[in-house]
Amino acid sequence: MLKRVVVTGIGAITPIGNNIAEYWAGLSNGVSGAGPITLFDSTEFKTQFACEVKNFDATQFMPKKEVRRSDRFALLGMLTRDQALEDAGLDSSKLDLDRVGVIWGAGIGGLQSLESEVTANSKGGRPRYSPFLIPKMIIDIVSGHISIKYGYRGINYSTVSACATSTHAIINATDYIRLGKADVIVTGGSEATITKVGIGGFNSMRALSVRNDDPATASRPFDLNRDGFVMGEGGGGLVLEEYEHAKARGAKIYGEVVGTGMTADAHHITAPHPEGIGAANVMKLALKEAKMNPEDIDYVNVHGTSTPLGDVAELQGIQKVFGEAAYGLNISSTKSMTGHLLGAAGAVETIAGILAMKHGVVPPTINHFTDDPNIDSRLNLTYNTAQEKKVKAILSNTFGFGGHNASVIVKAI
Repeated sequence: MLKRVVVTGIGAITPIGNNIAEYWAGLSNGVSGAGPITLFDSTEFKTQFACEVKNFDATQFMPKKEVRRSDRFALLGMLTRDQALEDAGLDSSKLDLDRVGVIWGAGIGGLQSLESEVTANSKGGRPRYSPFLIPKMIIDIVSGHISIKYGYRGINYSTVSACATSTHAIINATDYIRLGKADVIVTGGSEATITKVGIGGFNSMRALSVRNDDPATASRPFDLNRDGFVMGEGGGGLVLEEYEHAKARGAKIYGEVVGTGMTADAHHITAPHPEGIGAANVMKLALKEAKMNPEDIDYVNVHGTSTPLGDVAELQGIQKVFGEAAYGLNISSTKSMTGHLLGAAGAVETIAGILAMKHGVVPPTINHFTDDPNIDSRLNLTYNTAQEKKVKAILSNTFGFGGHNASVIVKAI
C-alpha cells in the first residue's frame, strides 16, 4: 500500500520577497519584481531588465569563505532550504538520517561562475581556472550541500528538465516516500541565470520581452500584446514527509500531495504543441492519480510565461481536460509578478498554490490590459487583483524546453 505524502515545510527567495511572508505579501498585493538589471551592464542587450532577487547578501547567513566557493544559484538554494527546514521544525537527533533525502534541481546551474571563469581566461596566457569552478557549476551541488550540512544520508540527487525541473523534483520525492524508501525528503529548485550569457542566449531565441521602457508591466501572460517572458531568479524549497511520520512528531501540515503527472510533447525543442496535447495529458494523469474530478480543483497555477504560443496552448489544454468545469476555476500566472525562474519555477509556484490554500486568496495575473481574442473570455484568469476564495485543492503546471511537462496536485487535509 502506498504511503501518503504531506508538505510540512516551505521556503522561498524570490524577486518579490526573500522569505515566505514577504513572498506572500508580494503575491497577494500584485507586486511586480521586474526592474533594470543590476547584476551586469546590460546596455548593449536587447533586454535590459529582469526580476532580480533584491537585498540578497549571503554573507549574512553563512561564512564568507563558503559564499566565495558557491555560485549564486547554489546560495539561493541553500538559504531556501534553511527556511523550509526551519519551518518544518525537524530535529535531526530524532530522525533516522538514513531515511532523510534530498532531491533538488536547477535547469542550468552555475552559469554565472562558468561565464566569469571563461571571461577571465579569454585574454590569453596560461589558463588559471579556479579549483572550485566545477563544484560551483554542477547542478547537483545543492543537494550535496544540504546533505552535508544536515547529515542526511538518504536519497540524494538532482533533476534537470529545463523549466519543469523542480516540479519533477517534487514528483520524484513524492514517489520515493510513497514507496516507503524515505521518511522525509527536502526538495525544490533554485536558479540564477541573469547573466550576460543567460540574457544574451534567450534574447537570441526571441524568448524574452524587450519592453525596456516599462519593465514592471513586461510580464503580461494572456494579454494580447505579450512579447515574451521576463527572466527571474530565486529558489523554492519544500519538506515532504510521510503522513504518519509527520503526525507522530506533531508537525504542521500544509497539504497532501495527491496527484502527479509527467509527459512529453514530442513536438519541438522550444515551442509547445499547438493544441496543448502534452499539457492536457499531464493534467489528466495528475487528476487520475489523485482520484479527483476536474471540478474538485479550485485553482490552477499555470505555467503562463507570457509568450504568444505557450499561453494559448496551455489554456487549450486546460479546457480539454476540465470542460465546463474550467469556467469555475481560478487560473493565474504568478510569473506576471516573479518573472520566470526557469528550473526553480515549479517549486516557487507550487508554494504559491499552497499559500493560496492557507490564506483563502488566489494571487492575480497582473499586467492585463488588452484581451486576446484567441483566449476564451469566460475563463477566470484572475486578472490584476487577488480574489478571495476557499481553496481546497490546487494544480500547478510547469513545462520545459524539450517538451517536458509536469503537474502536481496538492489538497488540504
